[in-house]
Amino acid sequence: MKVLVFYIGADRYGLPLAGVARVLPAVALKQLPLAPAYVAGVMDLHGEPVPVIDLSRLAGLAPRQPWFDTRIILVDYPLDGGTTASLGLLAEHVTGVEQLDTAALRVPGIDSAAFLGQVSGGESGMLQLVRLDQLLGPEVRALLFSNRVQA
Repeated sequence: MKVLVFYIGADRYGLPLAGVARVLPAVALKQLPLAPAYVAGVMDLHGEPVPVIDLSRLAGLAPRQPWFDTRIILVDYPLDGGTTASLGLLAEHVTGVEQLDTAALRVPGIDSAAFLGQVSGGESGMLQLVRLDQLLGPEVRALLFSNRVQA
């Protein structure tokens, strides 16, 4: 399986490429007052508003820092009813694509966060998969995709 590799703090994470639509440079975001702290804001993508989540803040770390390799990973976020919506994930140090041996993936043994999945070791160190389907709770999904989520 091919994954897009990035860092949250000092640790490596990956998103299966199947869920990645595009990787964009970091852009200015419109803030969303009263949204959870890990909601970085909304970006304008060709006239369409796309919510952006700061992965560092979601993981309980300090807010992201603007690095030369900070990117917005645009994903097809799964919604109820089998539909998807565009969601941006603000990630520090996006390093590229790696091939993971799916047979080498293991359950980490600790459920620290629902959105963190299996782990794999390798030459570049341990990498943990991010589970898009578990990234946001129902309240945040309703907040960010109110025009698309059915009650």
